[in-house]
Amino acid sequence: MAGASGPVSSTSKSAPDAVAHADIVPMVWLSCGLAALAGLLFGMDIGVISGALPFIKKDFNLSSAMEGWIVSSMMVGAAIGALSAGSISKSMGRKRALLASALLFIVGALVCVVATGPTMLWIGRILLGLAVGVASFTAPLYLSEVTPERIRGTTISFYQLMVTVGILAAFVSNAAFSYIESWRWMFGVLAIPAVLLFFGALSVPNSPRWLAAKDRFDEARDVLSKLRGTSEEVEYEMGEIQEALESEADSQGFQMFKNNPNFRRSVFLGVALQLVQQFTGMNVIMYYAPQIFQASGFQGTSASLWATVVTGLTNVLATFIAIALIDRAGRKPILYAGFLMMAATMAVLSYVLHVGATTTVLQYTGMAMVLLFVVGFAMSAGPLIWTLCAEIQPLQGRDFGIGASTGANWIGNFCIGFFFPIMFEGIGGAWTFGLLAAVNALFIIFTLKYVPETKGISLEKIERNLLAGKALRAIGV
Repeated sequence: MAGASGPVSSTSKSAPDAVAHADIVPMVWLSCGLAALAGLLFGMDIGVISGALPFIKKDFNLSSAMEGWIVSSMMVGAAIGALSAGSISKSMGRKRALLASALLFIVGALVCVVATGPTMLWIGRILLGLAVGVASFTAPLYLSEVTPERIRGTTISFYQLMVTVGILAAFVSNAAFSYIESWRWMFGVLAIPAVLLFFGALSVPNSPRWLAAKDRFDEARDVLSKLRGTSEEVEYEMGEIQEALESEADSQGFQMFKNNPNFRRSVFLGVALQLVQQFTGMNVIMYYAPQIFQASGFQGTSASLWATVVTGLTNVLATFIAIALIDRAGRKPILYAGFLMMAATMAVLSYVLHVGATTTVLQYTGMAMVLLFVVGFAMSAGPLIWTLCAEIQPLQGRDFGIGASTGANWIGNFCIGFFFPIMFEGIGGAWTFGLLAAVNALFIIFTLKYVPETKGISLEKIERNLLAGKALRAIGV
């Protein structure tokens, strides 16, 4: 039921100067930090299996088929979780969806810890995947809705930073527990940040945009008063939200997708952006870094282990580039630079593998190309794709649109993880990485033709441009 004061009316098409320069209140940073814990868990779940699998194979005498199911089951669960997260987030709210994700992480980790066989472990991985799917949908969405537009890109990039920190933490944890060959402890540590996320999420507010969409306008205004520095900023943003709600009063979710061709454009763009992120080849590097380094001439378990940790550390540090630049340089210039760097490094790595890493110079050149590729991804497509997907969907269809794009991310992730070893063995490393170089070069053209620049533009302005039929690349103007 709507609050006593009812909805507000929009009074301005552009943010007044006082709003644009209002201070960021501490509650915004607290909300962002706690939501970003979901990113930490996301990353740890991605990274844990690489270290745990050799010991699981030894304990359970896994067949190749069961090994593949245990690895890929997380991605299947994540796709299901992401596709169902839209309805969960829309009905329960972003905050409760984060709480549900934390509970799934805790239960999934504990099932893996006490698993007595591969089937039970597979079930635990499915539960962890469901948690990742819900978290990867909800956290960027929540961050986009509670932060002011001038720092929205930075805060969503911070979520991606936490994903990279989680991957690195899992690599380090794997290395530590490998000395006692305890894959159960590798999974057990996932429960620690999950518990922190659960109790932390209890203290953050609901999304004001979700509250307003539920006709709870007084509550939405109260939340905004805790998240914004001035009453002018609160009233301006309430006006923006209400205008968006009024323009879509009879459309939402799948009905909006069926009936509104402009909304279909934003959904398809979100799906395309997430597939672009996956087909850059980043997960190929993260999942198969040891094999790639061995193909480049580095032999031995110790060398592969340290190379993987260095790769994870590079991923973390390079994400700070995106955090520093995303709300200054804008989205598209950073994407251009990232895709160019990824295309160039994959081309050089392809050449190294083609001629054979027979000298020390070529070996270190191959390693340097892998690390520079990681830099290119972590500063661009890694955080920026999540940011854009959270920005381009209209309010009433946001749950459906982001659910579709996040589901596409995990389907693409599964395809890359499944087909890469087949390609690597079938056509060789040189051709495989040459193909990745060509694909990343094509993504530069895709960015030019279809991706909007959304720096400093409110979600409601982006929505108005989209629904007015402007070209996708112009909806941020």
